[in-house]
Amino acid sequence: MIQAANSNAAETDSTQDFVTVFVGETMFGLAIDRVHDVFIPAGVTPVPMAPPEIVGLLNLRGRVVTALCLRRRLSMAERTGEGSRMAIGLEQGGETFALIVDGVGEVLKLGADTHEPVPINLDARWRDLALGVHRLEGRLLVVLDVDALLAFGATHRTAGAA
Repeated sequence: MIQAANSNAAETDSTQDFVTVFVGETMFGLAIDRVHDVFIPAGVTPVPMAPPEIVGLLNLRGRVVTALCLRRRLSMAERTGEGSRMAIGLEQGGETFALIVDGVGEVLKLGADTHEPVPINLDARWRDLALGVHRLEGRLLVVLDVDALLAFGATHRTAGAA
């Protein structure tokens, strides 16, 4: 029984779970331990003079949440079409954020065998926001650094609060 527990611990150490999200056809991964909610954003109130990445504020179960557009944060082209959007609830420094994405995929358990460091040819706009990539069958999963994504919002909020 101890041997089985040790092999389970080794298996847990060698894999990591990611929530996959989509911006257009591009697939990104967020460490599952950083994701608190997945929901449809509704009632977003714009914030005058906010940076373009900040979509606005919304109410999530009685909490005021800053909504951040991942598409804009990654300097990608504006979305065409009206399809539904999704939001990923993230926490940073005691505050809750809603990361607005085009779609949410599945949870993937990935091992070190598919992980690679950030490729030199990865879009320059994404390099500082990525922790690495996983090469999957016919797809590339770009693992995003949640701290780096949300540091932008914290910087602007602090500057705006003065």
